[in-house]
Amino acid sequence: MIPFSVLDLSPIAEGSHAGQSFANSLDLAQHAERWGFNRYWLAEHHGMPGIASAATSVLIGHIAGGTKTIRVGAGGIMLPNHSPLVIAEQFGTLEALYPGRIDLGLGRAPGSDQATARALRRNLTSDADEFPRDVVELMDFMSDEPRQRIRAVPGTGAKVPVWILGSSLFGAQLAAMLGLPFAFASHFAPQQMMQAIEIYRETFKPSAQLEKSYVMLGFNVFAADTEEEAQLRATSMQQSFVNLRSGRPGRLPPVVPGYRENLGPAERALLESVLSVAAIGAPDTVRAQIQAFVSRTGADELMITSNMYEHAHRLRSYEIAAQVRSAIA
Repeated sequence: MIPFSVLDLSPIAEGSHAGQSFANSLDLAQHAERWGFNRYWLAEHHGMPGIASAATSVLIGHIAGGTKTIRVGAGGIMLPNHSPLVIAEQFGTLEALYPGRIDLGLGRAPGSDQATARALRRNLTSDADEFPRDVVELMDFMSDEPRQRIRAVPGTGAKVPVWILGSSLFGAQLAAMLGLPFAFASHFAPQQMMQAIEIYRETFKPSAQLEKSYVMLGFNVFAADTEEEAQLRATSMQQSFVNLRSGRPGRLPPVVPGYRENLGPAERALLESVLSVAAIGAPDTVRAQIQAFVSRTGADELMITSNMYEHAHRLRSYEIAAQVRSAIA
């Protein structure tokens, strides 16, 4: 069976704070390591009241320092917010501290609104070619013999696998052209998933990093011991998603019984799209839904996210996912 991995936004729940989110993330990573998950990724977002992983490289170091074997990385670093040299130094440092365990996923979205992007000193007028150039420049900084005169120290010669992230066809095309593994954000933007997978696989060019195409897909899992519990626990993420898409981002809210049933048509349509790439239910239901998704997509790896209000419930959801994977295998 394919590997399962963890995507963590280090959620800040209502009534909580970032410090607690970081403690929860480390606890989840330690459990995920024991349960056999392949990698643990954190995502860069800025100005989001419910997401604590803005300083992504710092948090990766925290997670890697508290675990022993699981791969830890960025899913992803939003490269337009940074100079390639700085990211090469940061991930060169992480690789030196935790050799053979660090991943670097790169995205071209700002991970923020335009005002926040300007505060990050991002050039909002950059042309469409800048992201591919930055990716190539960053990879060169981490190569054994960089073409550039400036050296990333640490960073030069770092064996950090680079991934391209995407939620559209652009990322699929770039990953294929550069011969890099591709992670598609189907857990929140599934609309172009199948077309992106097809383009990536059909146009993939082997590289020094990767001989054949490799697709990792984001997938929502809300698992519990009963169907009713799972449906209830999924409502925190559902509220958060609708609030975000409606321009009202906030902290992760508590569960609300019957939330979906009381939504209007527009909000329900928003949810139906994202929940098309999700498994919600007791173990047998989750297993069937995951098997159907893998059969449909041919995914090489699943990056599972499980945003639940109670940390104990999130742990249980990932534990069931691990048990499901073992049962399928």
